[in-house]
Amino acid sequence: MLHPITLQSPRKLVFGRECSRDCANDLAKNGIRRALVITGPNTSALARELIAAMPFDVVLYDRIDQEPTIVMFEDAVSIARESDVEAVIGVGGGSPLDVAKLVAALMDGSQRVQEVFGIGLLARRKTFLACLPTTAGTGSEVSPNAILLDESAQVKQGVVSPYLVPDATYIDPLLTTTMPSSVTAATGLDALTHCIEAYTNRFAHPIVDVYALEGIRLIAQSLPAAVERGADIETREKMSLGSMYGGLCLGPVNTAGVHALAYPLGGRFHVAHGVSNAVLLPHVMQFNISAAPERYAEVAIALGAKPQTDALATARQGVECVAQLSLRCGVPQSLRELGIAHGAIPWMAETAMKVTRLMKNNPREIRLKDAEFIYSNAFVGQPIRVS
Repeated sequence: MLHPITLQSPRKLVFGRECSRDCANDLAKNGIRRALVITGPNTSALARELIAAMPFDVVLYDRIDQEPTIVMFEDAVSIARESDVEAVIGVGGGSPLDVAKLVAALMDGSQRVQEVFGIGLLARRKTFLACLPTTAGTGSEVSPNAILLDESAQVKQGVVSPYLVPDATYIDPLLTTTMPSSVTAATGLDALTHCIEAYTNRFAHPIVDVYALEGIRLIAQSLPAAVERGADIETREKMSLGSMYGGLCLGPVNTAGVHALAYPLGGRFHVAHGVSNAVLLPHVMQFNISAAPERYAEVAIALGAKPQTDALATARQGVECVAQLSLRCGVPQSLRELGIAHGAIPWMAETAMKVTRLMKNNPREIRLKDAEFIYSNAFVGQPIRVS
């Protein structure tokens, strides 16, 4: 029997070149008179172009310059309250979008952000929310998830709620053409990780499988070209589509061991989320394939590998495909290359084990000693060999 599943997506989801132009008119038709646009310094120019077409008052908040912290969120939500806005618009990568989603949900002051960390704890959202991604990576524009860094505890905290799904999302590939190659690579590998972890998840579902496999195919085919030729709009279009598919997987199925193990890298060492995933992905895949060889064989084929004599051999080809893709995109290949000391592994393993909402999804149980083993292999960049 198939287990029940709930798909959550924006009430209005628009995809295509120049669709970002629709945002202003749509918000005006909804009676919006004053809005807050949340973005970062690197995407402020894009945001200003969009703001110029908006026939209502707009407050610009462009201070999200890294993965967001609780302090950043508190600053943004205070601006929203002082400005008395009726809508929040997120423009940028996953960091500005996550902040925008939480600001829209919590600006009424009925809950503190610390009270909603977890699954299903957010009571409501009264403020209209729109998202326009400028990267092809996190899928935040279509997901019910948002992540903040708790700097005092050096850990990332997640909020998962249907109230975080935007009212309207505009995925315009043209907004992604100015991404630097390093950001293109990191965010693209993040999107790939979403799709792979959704398809091989303990709670995988045929409805989500369709999104996950197509996302893997699109990203594997398009990411190197997007890194090398950022202005190629057809490639950017395919990456935006693959990223959207990955985002649609996050609500009903979510991610697993890779993301759980990546959290301490971002929380304490401030490694970009996509880079953390890219370094860990082949090692977690190799650890997992014995538990789901047929699933990982399908992943391998979607990545472009040729079928081997059996599912396990094909699955191992998939690990190699991921490693080669990461290498070609110029992403760091080891924890050591990221400047993380080997002595940090026990702390990272203990911290990752606390991310139970993701660890429970992994197809093979990861125990503390397994987490340490995976980190140790990722430290030197050598693939894990398991029976």
